[in-house]
Amino acid sequence: MPERRIRPGPSVKGTRWHRPPARPPLPPTHHREPEADPRGESVTEDRRSVVQAVVYQGGHRVHAPDTLTETFRRLREQPDSMAWIGLHRPSEEELHSLSQEFDLHPLAVEDALEAHQRPKLERYGDTLFVVLRAARYLDDAEEVAFGELHVFVGPDFLITVRHGAAPDLSDVRHRMEQSPELLALGPEAVLYAILDAVVDGYAPVVEGVQTDIDEIETEVFRGDPTVSRRIYELSRETVEFQRATRPLIGMLHGLMAGFAKYGTDEELQRYLRDVADHVTHTSERVDGFRQALTEILTVNATLVAQQQNAEMRTLAEAGFQQNEEIKKISAWAAILFAPTLVGTIYGMNFERMPELNWAAGYPFAILLMAVVCVSLYVIFKKRDWL
Repeated sequence: MPERRIRPGPSVKGTRWHRPPARPPLPPTHHREPEADPRGESVTEDRRSVVQAVVYQGGHRVHAPDTLTETFRRLREQPDSMAWIGLHRPSEEELHSLSQEFDLHPLAVEDALEAHQRPKLERYGDTLFVVLRAARYLDDAEEVAFGELHVFVGPDFLITVRHGAAPDLSDVRHRMEQSPELLALGPEAVLYAILDAVVDGYAPVVEGVQTDIDEIETEVFRGDPTVSRRIYELSRETVEFQRATRPLIGMLHGLMAGFAKYGTDEELQRYLRDVADHVTHTSERVDGFRQALTEILTVNATLVAQQQNAEMRTLAEAGFQQNEEIKKISAWAAILFAPTLVGTIYGMNFERMPELNWAAGYPFAILLMAVVCVSLYVIFKKRDWL
């Protein structure tokens, strides 16, 4: 998938949202006293999870406050400005502060705190709440790692709440700041840039999974006994990848359906359609991966069954040969048993036994043993025991 770059848009014709009236001053409870730092510096709790908070005006950075409280103040004081706040695993107190300042819906705040949400798009009044699942391919472990991103988009603010290492939004911020015309379009343009970054992050994952599937096919036909486990693990990752990409199609179509209603800029419309095309392509490839893994698993099961059948046939042939040998040994044992029996009986030390004084006793005993042995030999020969 070719890498896309944000293109400068036309001059701003107007924004679809209007900044609400000036907010009343923050209640005293929103202010957090600085905590003592071992090095003697003052550190506020905001810094623990705030990756970056910047206030923009006309597409240009005007302030980069250190705390959320200062960000709120700068945003109220600066007319026609926009705040872009990035958080990483924020605390409940920090999200509560943002909720009070920007009037975020409690259900959306609860989802952002708990995480583990499926990709979705919800509107609460003038605020959009978007959940995205980012993915990155780990070459060393040959597996896919998923991250979760929650985005609040309002009239004059955009808040990103990140759970996990992906996605890295620093590049998105840098690219947007390099295109002030596009950044001047407001939070909606930033949301589309984030969507584009998340979708672009799927490209190396798709290539990594494709490489794994090619390797698995080679291992299957090579008879690697550990390939079944690898197929199962990759199938699990593919299902998770499918859950991350498939809902995006409906989300983007929902955003495109609101173009006319909310007066979305034409450049942003083209931009989002391009993102939607890439999402559709990625989702189709992921669906193909899952189908391919299912077929590979079926082929592997067939090959394993054939190998097991060949091994069973080999064992059966070995068992048949052993039975034949046992038959021969048993037949000769039976043949030799007859003279042994006769000789044993007449070898007993008794004075009174029949035919002890019979002159033909010895020839008769020899003849009897010969007749029995020959008869048994003929019988075993007819039954193919010998």
